[in-house]
Amino acid sequence: MTETLQSKRVAILAADGVERVELEQPREALERAGAQTEVLSIHDGEIKARKNDLDEAGTFTVDRLIADASVGDYDALLLPGGTVNPDQLRVDKDAVSFVRDFVESGKPVAAICHGPWTLIEAGVATGRTLTSFPSIRTDLRNAGANVVDQEVAVDKNLITSRSPEDLPAFSEAIVSQLAGSTTKEEETS
Repeated sequence: MTETLQSKRVAILAADGVERVELEQPREALERAGAQTEVLSIHDGEIKARKNDLDEAGTFTVDRLIADASVGDYDALLLPGGTVNPDQLRVDKDAVSFVRDFVESGKPVAAICHGPWTLIEAGVATGRTLTSFPSIRTDLRNAGANVVDQEVAVDKNLITSRSPEDLPAFSEAIVSQLAGSTTKEEETS
């Protein structure tokens, strides 16, 4: 399985307050499958991670600013949660535009826990079947999404999950979707 995602590049969009395990475990699964990952953020240096939103949990090095990134540079996008992280991303115009463009490209976009907040802000939740942490399901419904309560929901190129307890299934779904993914350009060729 280590060669499954060879030559695939995955952007991980995160900011301070990211839930550590929601970035770390999917990243490890992707890298074990051969993908290269890159942490994008709204500021350079390092982002502060959290455990259960409250406890400090170290840092992650930022590889690239979101303002300098292009959807064309990546094959998939990961949006980890934590409450503070997506709350910061959804008010950053570069982050919101990147997420919108990524979803519209047809490439896989995976969001867990509170990560779908950024999907809402990007205007890409309408008509999609999504799951999330229970506290933001009303936000998803208000944005026009069909909300389900299951460990992973896959709707075309969107992969969503509820919480850290669902990380094994979420990570498996990301690797699986990326291994079989095609972009809109590839579908029309």
